[in-house]
Amino acid sequence: MATDTGSGRGKGGKGVTLGKGSKGAKASKGGKRIRTKTQQDALKGITKPAIRRLARRGGVKRINGAVYDETRNVLKQFLEQVIRDSVTYTEHAKRRTVTAMDVVYALKRQGRTLYGYS
Repeated sequence: MATDTGSGRGKGGKGVTLGKGSKGAKASKGGKRIRTKTQQDALKGITKPAIRRLARRGGVKRINGAVYDETRNVLKQFLEQVIRDSVTYTEHAKRRTVTAMDVVYALKRQGRTLYGYS
């Protein structure tokens, strides 16, 4: 019968443990820094095929290469405005969590009524 090696898989595994006093990724000084996504990387998350699928849904047959970056910029502006309005509603209600209704009201304020949330 095989014994459990504590690999963190299966029943009874202890998982990965760090030594006493070790901070792993939270090393205070001189440790390896974890790279965070920049805003440009986040915009690239809206992939070319995703933009192409949206355009196909809208009836577009061919797309110029410059359209992709412009679409990302327009989407960024739209989301910034919706998020700004949503946060305004949240702060006015003295809450710290943005609710779905905050987003619905923000969209309604911009003339884009979203049905299905009440």
